[in-house]
Amino acid sequence: MRIHLKGRGPRAAAALAVAGLLTLAASADVTAAGATPEAGPAAARPQAQAHRAPTRAEIQALFEDWNAALATGDPEAVADLYAPDAALEPTLSNVIRTDRAGIVDYFEHFLAQSPSGEIDQSYVEILGHDAAVDSGAYTFHLTDPATGQARDVAARYTFVYERDRHTGEWLIVDHHSSAMPEG
Repeated sequence: MRIHLKGRGPRAAAALAVAGLLTLAASADVTAAGATPEAGPAAARPQAQAHRAPTRAEIQALFEDWNAALATGDPEAVADLYAPDAALEPTLSNVIRTDRAGIVDYFEHFLAQSPSGEIDQSYVEILGHDAAVDSGAYTFHLTDPATGQARDVAARYTFVYERDRHTGEWLIVDHHSSAMPEG
């Protein structure tokens, strides 16, 4: 099947792809929970609370929570904001992290630079009641731990959030960050 997004750019295509993956993951969770087609439609429904769709402001505020976790200097506190199977494509490392141990490892090194981030541009796509994407540009203020020299790193980012169906908390399921190619 081919989907044509006339008049839509790459952001719409990316949002559609993420929505499809989240739908596929949700159906896999239902099957993994023991629901079978023979059990009937009621058994196939996930046991989750109904949530209203988030606002753009609520999704944008999740960055402030993440930034506050950075300020603690605790890599475990930052990793707590990520889903257990989240993917992190970090700004200052060539290694993609796909589990909590890898995410903690990255932040152990990154937090040594006393990072503080600020959003320069944010574009939020609400993908439903339990999923959203925030992408744009941010600037990190870093301090070299050896020299004390401060520097700024301008970067592009994408945070994909999914609401945990048991706790209602928003978790990062994918985080991509890359330094601006033109500095």
